[in-house]
Amino acid sequence: MSQLQNEKASFDHLLTSSRRRELYQNLGCGSDVFSALPFRTAKCNAETAISQRSIPRANPDHLRPIFDRFASKEIKGKRLMTPEDFIRGYLGLYTEENYNKETVRLLASAADTTKDGDISFEEFCAFEALLCSPDALYLTAFELFDRNASDTISCDEFEAVIRHTQPLHDQDFDFNSEFIKRYFGADKKRNVNYHSFCQLLHDFYEEQGIQAFKKYDKNGNGTISSLDFQQIMTTVKGHLLTDFVRHNLIAVSGGGASGHKVTFPYYAAFNSLLAKMELIKRVYVSNARGNLDIEMTKEEFLHAIQSYTQVTPYEVEILFHLSELNHPGRKTLSLKDIQAIDPERLKRVSQMDRLINIKAVHHKDERGIGTAFLESGYRFLLGSIAGACGATAVYPIDLVKTRMQNQRTSGSFVGEVMYKNSLDCFKKVVKFEGLLGLYRGLLPQIVGVAPEKAIKLTMNDFMRDKFTTDGKIPLYGEIIAGGTGGMCQVVFTNPLEIVKIRLQTAGEVQQAGKKIGVMSVLKELGFLGLYKGSRACFLRDIPFSAIYFPAYAHAKLATADEDGMNSPGSLFCSAFIAGVPAAGLVTPADVIKTRLQVAARAGQTTYNGVIDCARKLLKEEGPMSLWKGTAARVCRSSPQFAVTLLTYEVLQRLFYVDFAGSRPTGSELATTKTIQDESSTNPDHVGGYKLAAATFSGIEHKFGLFLPRFETTK
Repeated sequence: MSQLQNEKASFDHLLTSSRRRELYQNLGCGSDVFSALPFRTAKCNAETAISQRSIPRANPDHLRPIFDRFASKEIKGKRLMTPEDFIRGYLGLYTEENYNKETVRLLASAADTTKDGDISFEEFCAFEALLCSPDALYLTAFELFDRNASDTISCDEFEAVIRHTQPLHDQDFDFNSEFIKRYFGADKKRNVNYHSFCQLLHDFYEEQGIQAFKKYDKNGNGTISSLDFQQIMTTVKGHLLTDFVRHNLIAVSGGGASGHKVTFPYYAAFNSLLAKMELIKRVYVSNARGNLDIEMTKEEFLHAIQSYTQVTPYEVEILFHLSELNHPGRKTLSLKDIQAIDPERLKRVSQMDRLINIKAVHHKDERGIGTAFLESGYRFLLGSIAGACGATAVYPIDLVKTRMQNQRTSGSFVGEVMYKNSLDCFKKVVKFEGLLGLYRGLLPQIVGVAPEKAIKLTMNDFMRDKFTTDGKIPLYGEIIAGGTGGMCQVVFTNPLEIVKIRLQTAGEVQQAGKKIGVMSVLKELGFLGLYKGSRACFLRDIPFSAIYFPAYAHAKLATADEDGMNSPGSLFCSAFIAGVPAAGLVTPADVIKTRLQVAARAGQTTYNGVIDCARKLLKEEGPMSLWKGTAARVCRSSPQFAVTLLTYEVLQRLFYVDFAGSRPTGSELATTKTIQDESSTNPDHVGGYKLAAATFSGIEHKFGLFLPRFETTK
C-alpha cells in the first residue's frame, strides 16, 4: 500500500493543480486518478466513465512490467524512458534510421509532463489516463506546445512548434500579424490557457490560408490562378484533402466564374465546405432515413439545408461540382461522393454485430447474371428460414381462422354451428383434440411455407431493385413489386394451402377407420386438384402483397430513429402494422379460396368457381359471410409477417453478404471513423495506449500539425 501511495504522490506532482483538475474532470472522475483504475473502488460514476471512453483504463500493475521492459535509462535506481524508448521503441513510430530527432522529442514531450527530457513511470501512467479522455486530441496537442510545464502557452512556444511543422516549411506565416496579437497581445507577452489554445489551434490554419491567398494575390484584386490555388491547398490545407479532391483541384477550380482564376469568395467557400463535411454528412444521413443508397439532387439538398444557415448555396454548388467529377454525367449526391470528399472517411455501421461479413462484389459495375442469381439464392435461403419461423409462431391462429371460415351457418348442413367465435373454436380444439390439435397440418405448412415466403420476399426485393433509381423507388414501383411477389408465390402456395386446409378441417368430423394424413390428401386430390381454387389464391395474394410491402416500407420510415435506423422493435411494429390493412382487405378472397379448397361433406353446398362461390355465399349466408374470420386472419397474418420480416431482416444483418446491390433500409448508419476504429492491436499497448498512435496521427490530420518525418539533408 505504501508503494501505491508513493506512486500517487509522485503522480500528483506531475501536473499543476489547475491542469490536474482539468484532466480529472475530463476523465469524469474525482480528484484521485488512481481511484478510477479498474481494480480499485472508483469515485467516478461507472456509467459516465463508460460513456465517455470506450477504451478501459489500464491497471498500473500491468503497465509496470511493460514500462520496465522498454525503459533503457536509470537514475538513482529509478527507471526512465528516453524519447526514443517511448516513441520508437514502445509505440513503434518513426522507426526509420534517418528519423527526425526533434519530431520524436516533441512527440515524447506530450507524456513528459515535467519537461525534463525523460519519462518516468508516473508520467507514463498519467499519459495513459490522458489518452482515455474524450478530448485527448486537444489535450495531447496542448502538452506538445507547453514546453516549460507552465500550464499555459506563450507566443514563443507556439511559434517554435508551428515552425517545425511541414506547412510552415512550404508557406511562411507572419507571426507579427494582427491575428497573433489578438491572442497573445500587442506585445505578444500574454500566455493562453488550455481552452484559449484550443480555439487558437482551430483558427490558426484559417488565418494561414488567408495569408497564403494574399501572398499569391499580387495585384490585390481578390483572385489567384488555379495553380496557385492547388499549391495553397496541398500545402496549408493538405490535412483537409482526400486523394480524390487533391487530384481534382485544378478541375474543380476551373468551374469558377472567372474561368481558371479563383476568386477569394470561391476560395473561402471551398475551404468552408471542407471544414463543414461533418454537417454535410448529417444532412445527407437525415434525408436518407436509413437508405444509404439514395442520391440527392441539388434542389433536394438545398431544401434540406434551409434550417442550417451556416451552409451557403455557393458551398452547395462546389459540393455538387465535386460530386459530378466523382461520377461524370450525374448531377446528384451519393454516399460514395461524400466518402470521396470527406477526409474523415465515412463508414457504414451495422446496428448489430455481424456473424458473417462477405463482400462478394467490390463495385456495382462488376455485377453480372451470376451475381444476380447468387443474390437471389441468398435472399431465398434467408426468406425460407424467416418464413418457417413466422408460420410456426402463428400456426394455432391460422387453424382457428380456417375452421371459422369453413363453418356453414345455413341449411347446407344439418345441425347446429360447431363454434360460436374464434375463442370458442380455440377452446374446443384444445379440449377435444389436445394441444397438438392446434398444430394439425404444421409439417406440410413448414415444408411449403419456407419456399412460399422465400419466393415472395425474393421476387419483391428483385422487382424493387429494378424500379429503384438513385436509391429511390416510386409508389407504383413498390405496388408492382409487391404484387409480382404475391403472384409468383401462388405457384407454390396453392398446393400447400389446399393440403393444409384439408388437414386443419379433418378434426371437425371423425370418420371411423379412416386416418387423414398428407399422403391420403395428395392421393385424393391428384396433381390438378392441388391447384383447385388457384384463381381465388391469385385474387387474395396479389392484392395482399401489393398492399403489404409498400405499407411495410413506409412504416419502416415512420418508425425509424433520427438517423434512419430501424431497431428490431421498429421492424416488428412496422411489419405488424402493415399486415392489418393487407390481411383485412383481402379477407373475401381468402373466404372464397377456403370454400373452394375444403372438401365438401354430405349435404353441404358445392361451388364451381370463384364467381359461383361468391354468388352462393351472398345468397345463402349474406354479405357478412365474405368477412368471416377477418379478426382471426388479421391476428394470424399480422404477427406472422411481423415475425417473418423481422427474422428476414435480422438474418441479413447477422449474415451479411454485399452483392453491390440494394441493401435493406434502416439496417446501416453512415458515421465518421473515430480514433477507436484505428486502435492498436499490439499486446503491449494496453488501456489508453491502444489509441496513442492514432491520437498522434489525428493531431496531424485534424489540426494540420504535420511534423517532418526525416532529418533534412544540408
